Amino acid sequence: MRRVSTTVLGMLLILLISPVVAGVALAQPEDGGAESQPVRMARATWDTGWFQAEVYRLLIQRLGYQVEGPVTMDNDEFYEAVAVGDVDLWANGWFPTQDAFLQEGQVELVGIQVDDGALQGYFADKATAEAHGITSLGDLASPELAALFDEDGDGLADLIGCEPSWGCAAIIEHHLEVYGLGETVEQVQGAYSPSIRATFDRYRSGQPVLYYTWTPNWTVGELQPGRDVVWLETPFPSLPVEQAAYLDRTSIAGIPGCASDPCQVGWPPNDIRVVANTRFLEANPSIRRLLEQVAIPLGDISAQNALMVADEGDPEDIRRHAQEWVDANQAVVEGWIELADPEAVGLEDAGGAVSAPGGRLAVAARILPPFVIYDDRSYSGFDVELARLLAARLGMEVDFYAVDTVAKQIDDINRGVASVALGGVAITESREHEVDFSLPVLDTGLTILAPTQASRGFGDRIAIFFEAIVSSDLPWLLVLFGVVVLVSAHVIWWLERRHNPDFAMPYRQGIWDSFYWSVVTMSTVGYGDKVARGGWGRMFALVWIALGTLVFASFTASIASSLAVNELRSEISGPADLPGHRVATVSRSAGEAYLSTLGVGPVLVDEIDDAYALLEQGEVEAVVFDAPVLRYHAAHEGAGGVATFGPLFEKLQYGLAINENDYELREQLNLALLDLIESGVYQKLHDRWFGALG
Repeated sequence: MRRVSTTVLGMLLILLISPVVAGVALAQPEDGGAESQPVRMARATWDTGWFQAEVYRLLIQRLGYQVEGPVTMDNDEFYEAVAVGDVDLWANGWFPTQDAFLQEGQVELVGIQVDDGALQGYFADKATAEAHGITSLGDLASPELAALFDEDGDGLADLIGCEPSWGCAAIIEHHLEVYGLGETVEQVQGAYSPSIRATFDRYRSGQPVLYYTWTPNWTVGELQPGRDVVWLETPFPSLPVEQAAYLDRTSIAGIPGCASDPCQVGWPPNDIRVVANTRFLEANPSIRRLLEQVAIPLGDISAQNALMVADEGDPEDIRRHAQEWVDANQAVVEGWIELADPEAVGLEDAGGAVSAPGGRLAVAARILPPFVIYDDRSYSGFDVELARLLAARLGMEVDFYAVDTVAKQIDDINRGVASVALGGVAITESREHEVDFSLPVLDTGLTILAPTQASRGFGDRIAIFFEAIVSSDLPWLLVLFGVVVLVSAHVIWWLERRHNPDFAMPYRQGIWDSFYWSVVTMSTVGYGDKVARGGWGRMFALVWIALGTLVFASFTASIASSLAVNELRSEISGPADLPGHRVATVSRSAGEAYLSTLGVGPVLVDEIDDAYALLEQGEVEAVVFDAPVLRYHAAHEGAGGVATFGPLFEKLQYGLAINENDYELREQLNLALLDLIESGVYQKLHDRWFGALG
């Protein structure tokens, strides 16, 4: 009876306590802060938005939260994940362009990072537009005008458009349909980055270009509206049904490079906003208050994008850019943090998650000849051919796509979009922290690119002659020549002085006549005005003519040889010659680090093509960079005008970047690479690309 009573009492006690326990479990603090679950951030697939994502990550950490990610997702993937709470937020929402992705009641737009300043539109090169009176996209309904922008010969204008997963792709298709352009214009979709770079290369070669782009983006700094390209208006406002409310906002005043003001660009200005899960915001009000305040100037985003695309595109660079921005705006940031949570603690970097790679051999390629060449929408190059050989060894299909930066390559590997990254990717300590590498696929180093003497002007060639005179053994030959002639003059004077009036007495006058005879006789161009008449004098004259011919010929050959050598070499023939000269290299490259150790303050450029231009214009005397890249340029675009000089220095190794957790793929690639090496296939590939380049 007592046992039953105890059991009953226990059950009653559990029933009484359970609501309290449940209440405690459900009663979350208003704001969990550092003790709550880490914030799960995402970011868009376009790397021009990663700077903003990094800024928001730092700010949320400043509130005391740990942050996972940001992990990269395309639009569909993110909006599905944020709606169900698999991720909490991203900072890359474009509205109204992404309106169609929103799921009402499950996600919210918070704050306005960029207010009404993100523009989109269609562009054509200024020369073609002005020559043919093209001011509107609707003008391309004319087959003759559309054919000006036909790249593939199908008669349709090729409009470089959006990637299929981006919201802008559907709007472009809508425009082509409603403006009656379906028979004359086609949207070129696929990887935007290599397509737009190829487009800009065509512009630089003088060909017509037609493309879509947006701000903030590096593209509008590369080809500036009004100077290089023009905005193409749309015939009338038209948007998909879900964006019909924005039709009155597609006409924008003050657009440079547009034929009208206001300009009918066809796209409403977009706000860039944070998109977050509603339940997450309700559980973390301090984060909501922070997000409501944050604004990043459009100019700051554009400036960072330019740096990233130039040559500061490693993940550590983008994180550094974000930290520098936060530091530069410390007073504003502290104000945001104070309003969001006065008790906020400092930064805590939680790092990001790594996802496994996919099943295909997807290759993220950074275009850098001769490793990766993108021409006529196809890939070639040493790394490209090597990847195809390796994939064949593994029984896999290889799929290349281009990216602009190493940061994008590393991110795509870590989130499983790419299996391998290549394109002259040097193996460095900082990159080893982010990804793993295969065995080295190429051992190389730095070298020097400089003009050949044959490419220089008349004044330079005069300098070459005098350089030849003082170079090599010529000074000693000149001394020997003078001594031998002087000895000969004394001998002939002594033999002929008493009976030959051509060699006068006394010595002071006679030795000069003898010297004159010695020179003209040696050169075999004697005038006959002074000749030996005595037996011994004539015998010596015969010996001197024979000996002098050899001496003079050797002297002439030495000068000619020295001139020939100097014609083919630069005055900078190795690293030791670099101090005191103007030398260009790419910023944040191994070349910059090396030149700094020599005390050479290099002329820094964003891209290696900029260094070639400076060398051609005479602004610099040499370029120092990765040897395969410079040698390829010297053998192709720079052939006849520039050459590489001196030995390799500062050893570099290139590899294939792989996810650091994919041990199996790394092992398979290494075994396949060793097989190519041992079979001799690798050597043939190497010689085909680099053998002729020295």
